[in-house]
Amino acid sequence: MRIISGVHKGRQLTAPKNLPVRPTTDRAKEALFNWLAHRYHLPDLGFLELFAGTGNISYEMASRGCQQVLAVDQHPGCCRFIRQTAAALDLPIEVQQADVFRFLAHAEPADFIFADPPYDLPRLKDLPDLVFARQLVAAEGILVLEHDQRVRFEAHPHLLEVRVYGQSQFSIFTPTQQLP
Repeated sequence: MRIISGVHKGRQLTAPKNLPVRPTTDRAKEALFNWLAHRYHLPDLGFLELFAGTGNISYEMASRGCQQVLAVDQHPGCCRFIRQTAAALDLPIEVQQADVFRFLAHAEPADFIFADPPYDLPRLKDLPDLVFARQLVAAEGILVLEHDQRVRFEAHPHLLEVRVYGQSQFSIFTPTQQLP
């Protein structure tokens, strides 16, 4: 995995082999960030990464100047790797080890929430509803949910669009169905 842009542009990161992760591909991440950069000033956003795994998206946000980055994962090895990598790169990433669904019960709103849960997560379809029921996406913000193509959200009232990159897709949700 590599950081695509920002102060650590081009930096390669290698996660330990024993972590239970499936990092977002560089191609998909690059496409997502191109889309985001045309709509938002990333340094101004409050960012929350759910099911953070390696912290791949958090590193990208922090490298691009975002100062409010929170990565949440329940696996202790993933959290340790994110903390160590953030410290080594001097990136402002806060890490919280927690079950995401329990965390959401007391989470603060964010401008951009990225969730990359395991593709076989039993409660995957519930995630957007939980986020919007708790009003965790700021008024002009977005939720991006990475999932495989077997899961569909076309009928969800907050779905803005779906972007497909290989075997993965990003469902993009907004509180108001409008972007800046």
